[in-house]
Amino acid sequence: MELDISTESAGASCTIALDGEVDVYTSPRLRQELTQVVDSGCLNITIDLENLGFIDSSGLGVLVSTLRRVKERGGTLRLVCTKDSILKIFRITGLDKVFPLFTTVEEATGF
Repeated sequence: MELDISTESAGASCTIALDGEVDVYTSPRLRQELTQVVDSGCLNITIDLENLGFIDSSGLGVLVSTLRRVKERGGTLRLVCTKDSILKIFRITGLDKVFPLFTTVEEATGF
């Protein structure tokens, strides 16, 4: 399965939508994209996981490292997800306590 990444920027805020699967094969591309977003000055990031079919530990590692980088710079990283299969992974790993989880992009961004 492939991973499509689309990014919308508005100043220091960005929304990134993921479509497909994040695994050992696609996580390096996600890491590269998120690194570029943070390096470009986007520090308030919302990642939309609504069209994500699967995420493994390598993908979770990318999200955790991005969260760390963003927090070091005074920013935020929020996740949008209502899919039980993805939410279960966050609950099992305890990452539901680490990441702010929202049901819509509008709720996550405050618009």
